[in-house]
Amino acid sequence: MAALIRLFKPQFSSLLRRSLSSTTTTATVSEIQPQRQRSNSSILPPLTDDLKGSKNFQWVFLGCPGVGKGTYASRLSTLLGVPHIATGDLVREELSSSGPLSHQLEEIVNQGKLVSDEIIFNLLSKRLEAGESKGESGFILDGFPRTLRQTEILDEATEIDLVINLKLREDVLIEKCLGRRICSECGKSFNLASINAKAENGYPEITMAPLLPPSQCSSKLITRADDTELVVRERLRIYKKQMDLYLRLGEQSEPVEDYYRKQGKLMEFDLPGGIPESWPKLLEALNLDDYGDKWSAAA
Repeated sequence: MAALIRLFKPQFSSLLRRSLSSTTTTATVSEIQPQRQRSNSSILPPLTDDLKGSKNFQWVFLGCPGVGKGTYASRLSTLLGVPHIATGDLVREELSSSGPLSHQLEEIVNQGKLVSDEIIFNLLSKRLEAGESKGESGFILDGFPRTLRQTEILDEATEIDLVINLKLREDVLIEKCLGRRICSECGKSFNLASINAKAENGYPEITMAPLLPPSQCSSKLITRADDTELVVRERLRIYKKQMDLYLRLGEQSEPVEDYYRKQGKLMEFDLPGGIPESWPKLLEALNLDDYGDKWSAAA
């Protein structure tokens, strides 16, 4: 596997460290006790312009397909001034190109299958090289790592500060995915679903208003190839099958989550609703809710 061989080459290990690593202040919520020593009186340092410019954040978003990792990771990316690196976006960019992987990826994505480690490492290495050339440091990773093997490789290359695991009940998740639309002209994402899920089976009631496009985008909306009901359900089936496999093998049912939980870096976050409800709650959980105008541009 060429990409994995490249990952372990000294020059690529150096690149990975330079691109991903920076001298960092741990940023976690009060429930998390990181291995590195920190002051109990300050969970997250004040979001000054100097701190924002220093880009001292190395975070990861986890969660099942379609839960909203990209939505909240991109908003925090704007807030903190660090790049949002989403493997899903890297795959879609490759699909839209005439690159050597495009035909192989098209079949994988349209069937709702998981993209192999080799392809992910290949795309990620290209993205890191491009970021290094632009002077990027710090990151918010979205969609990587998704396996224990990927997690261990990432851990060898750099130190993650915080892992945010987003959760959403499955019936709401499916309805949300099926409502997603993209403007073919400007590339912005919208959602046509109006969700009113009643409280049942221990789950609270969830209401999500649609995120409607402006008039100039209304006639240009398209549906992603992987947002059909058949593909969405297949992606969730594969995701749950992967979790069940670890359980049958006697491992934790959520190996990546458990890996970071043992390190004291995992924050579980149950989405209480749509963006208007969830975004302020997420900022509160991250102790970023007092910064007012500092994050208004990301809201």
